[in-house]
Parts: sequence; structure tokens; C-alpha cells
Amino acid sequence: MMRYGFSALVLASLAACSPEVPDSAAGVGFGDYATYQSAREQQLQGAPVSVQPLGAGAPMATVASDLPDLPAAEAQAGIAGTEDAAAPEVIPDNPGLSDEQDFKAVAARETIESDRERLAALRQQYEFIAPTELPERAPSTGPNIVEFALNTSNRVGEPLYRRSGLKMISSQRACARYASPDLAQLAFLEAGGPQRDRKNLDPDGDGFACAWDPAPFRLARH
Repeated sequence: MMRYGFSALVLASLAACSPEVPDSAAGVGFGDYATYQSAREQQLQGAPVSVQPLGAGAPMATVASDLPDLPAAEAQAGIAGTEDAAAPEVIPDNPGLSDEQDFKAVAARETIESDRERLAALRQQYEFIAPTELPERAPSTGPNIVEFALNTSNRVGEPLYRRSGLKMISSQRACARYASPDLAQLAFLEAGGPQRDRKNLDPDGDGFACAWDPAPFRLARH
């Protein structure tokens, strides 16, 4: 009888020394699974976690970092779920081009009222310029090489006017003073040509100075 009593006493002592086995929720710092599930949802949404445990001796989770690491796929799914409520950002194919030809893009930001206001603002910026008469060209007082060319009919090199053989300067040096045959012909006419050749610009006496050719002006008349 005493043997059975001693065995019962030993078993009772061993039971008192064995630790209490926590449940799955208490092992991660929460009193029950519902509290742990609520804290995990707050962690996925990015909100701080502050949960009071049910048990007096259980630890307390104060921040989101106290929660155990979640699988990457589960965390990504939680983040994607929070972004579903926001409208997706529309990224144009080419940001450098205008979207005025895109009906959907224009209709999303413009209305009939906004178009009416924009047209009214543009009308206020219009500037009407009344047409005026063209100014009259001042009459020419000097010789005109075009008019001279149209009033002649002889060929280049065909002499019509007498020239003196005594000249102070050669015709080549005299013509080199002018940038073009047109300027040389104008200076020749201003100095008394074609009857006179004081500058030695028309030594052959055809009336055309420094190889000036009236043919282009004659052709333009036809």
C-alpha cells in the first residue's frame, strides 16, 4: 500500500515540473489565433500593430516587425489587394507626342463647356489687320539696264558706236572694278553710254559694257 502511495507521489512531482505547452497563436506572441490573424492583416496593409494578449503572462506585439516573416507570395498578394482600389495610371505609348488625336484621352479631360470657354478665349486674342494699299514705287531717275536691253536688237560684239583708240586705262582693268557685268553696264550708261565711253568699258562699240549680254532680258519679254 505504501508502495502505491510512493509511486503516486513521484508522478505528481514530475507533472508539476513539466512546462506548459503553448498553443500555436501564443507561440508567436498572441493570446489566440483571431488576434494573430488581425495583426497579420494590419501588417500587410502597412499599419502599425499593437495587440494586447489574452493571457497575463503572454508577450505583447508592439510593432509590425515583431510579427513572423510571411511568405513572399502571400505578402505580394496582400500588397496587390490594397492597390486594386486605386485607379490604374495610364502611361502613354510616347510621352513626347501630343494626345490631341486620341478621343478617349481628350474626352477624359475636356467637356463641351471647356471647349466653349477655350474658343471664347481664342476669339479674344484675334487681331484683325485691315489691308492697305501697296506703296507706289518711286520713279527711277537714272538709267535702267532692263529697259535698255529691251530697246536694243544688235548682237554682242556688233559695233554701233564709234570709239577712240586713245585710252588712259585698259578695258580689262576698268571692268575689274565692278563686281558684275550688270553693275558695269549701269555705270557705263550713267557715264554717257552707249554713245560715249568715258570709262573704256565698251571698246568695241556694241553698247554693252564688260561682256554684258542683253539676251536674258530679251527672252523674258516673250
